[in-house]
Amino acid sequence: MKTSPRPINCLVSGTLPVLFAIPILTATSLLAQDVERQGTSKHPLDPALERAKEGLKLLEETIGDYTATIIKRERINGKLKDHEFIAAKIRNRKVEDGKVIVPFAVYLKFLKPKSVTGREVIWEEGANENKVIAHETGLLGFKRFYLPPDGLLAMMGQRYPITNIGVQNLIEELLIRGENDLKYGECDVKFYKGAKVDKYTCTRIEVIHPVKRDHFTFHIARIYIDETLGVPVRYAAWSWPTEPGGEAVLEEEYTYRNIKLNVGLTAADFDPDNEAYDYP
Repeated sequence: MKTSPRPINCLVSGTLPVLFAIPILTATSLLAQDVERQGTSKHPLDPALERAKEGLKLLEETIGDYTATIIKRERINGKLKDHEFIAAKIRNRKVEDGKVIVPFAVYLKFLKPKSVTGREVIWEEGANENKVIAHETGLLGFKRFYLPPDGLLAMMGQRYPITNIGVQNLIEELLIRGENDLKYGECDVKFYKGAKVDKYTCTRIEVIHPVKRDHFTFHIARIYIDETLGVPVRYAAWSWPTEPGGEAVLEEEYTYRNIKLNVGLTAADFDPDNEAYDYP
């Protein structure tokens, strides 16, 4: 996959449509402005981390739950898998005075490819002995499976456990990676205003580590933050080329479509006995 963006007609072909409306803002120029204005130097990642923290605060204060179609593609054991399309219901964790008063909960129904169509997965923080409740399709669709979310079976064909899913977890993970990168140099950050991801108009933040180092987890990362919602709707990351002059290697990409916020999810949405679901 080439590291430079190019228009594509549909996601199924591999990439979302991405258009750029105005010239980029580079972290170098932002850094120079900050130094002149404040008399102090800043890391190129600082503006991106500030945006992420603002987005996390907004989400925690204003978004209780949402539904979306998640399109994910991951490299597992060196092999890039097909895109998976998943209908998701997600209830965000709510904490007051250090106590969880609304636990994080997830319902997923796999839509395609055909090999996973019909699979359903539920996980609710602290419920069901903290296990995933899942059922497969075909010959394995005759029973419910109760699995540790990070266990061998639940993780089969997955890069991350279900406990890591969702926009809130994505922002938190980006902040962790960003805070780690603040310890080092060799970081180029660019902002693209007016990038399009489906119907969403976004700011695209691109972070590049030109030189492969053990302390960096990616070569290129692109985060698309919706300018209305204030939260990321797409994330993709590449590792370094396997040979000099080669192309960057796509490792993972996640896109959120058809996002509907604060839809009023209830306990029934995370109950495998829900009549709308196909649990055996």
